[in-house]
Amino acid sequence: MLTRLYILALVVFVNTITVSHVFAEKQTVDPKLRQLLTEAINSSDSFEDRFHAEVWLLDMSNRLQRYVKDEKTRLYMLKQIHLEAARAKLQPELVLALIEVESHFDSYAISKSGAQGMMQVMPFWLNEIGHPDDNLITIKTNLRMGCTILKYYMDMEKNDLHKALARYNGSRGSRVYSNKVLIALRNHWYQS
Repeated sequence: MLTRLYILALVVFVNTITVSHVFAEKQTVDPKLRQLLTEAINSSDSFEDRFHAEVWLLDMSNRLQRYVKDEKTRLYMLKQIHLEAARAKLQPELVLALIEVESHFDSYAISKSGAQGMMQVMPFWLNEIGHPDDNLITIKTNLRMGCTILKYYMDMEKNDLHKALARYNGSRGSRVYSNKVLIALRNHWYQS
């Protein structure tokens, strides 16, 4: 089953390469964001407090179970999400909400425009930062790049979630996408 899903994802990926290249050629690349992504790929952090980690992982694992049935996979995803969100100085719950809206935690997700993985990162970024052989389907790579991009937009928009999320989604001027993420955050991921 997993092999069949991998082959299907690979076929979809190959079919979207042309679309991705055409889309990427139209993109203007922000050099500051390129530098942040390069630094993000080369750094690493982890939970600082074991107790906090255990409480958070248990709570979020129970919430994520409806999307990811396998406990081992769920815990791996959550550890990576927390790691990359903390590294980028983002709320891990916000990242969880964004992933719910973007891909429903499908690490093999590929959009019509060629965005890949759980956080739907455009593949042209791999070439831009000098990592053309990296794979955006890989959870760690996807989260590192997605969180870095989101943090960049949060800083750019002075922490205005609606504006930053709209930039992330490419829907500036609209609140439809940001409202979806904020509703997911409130209904599924927010910790009181």
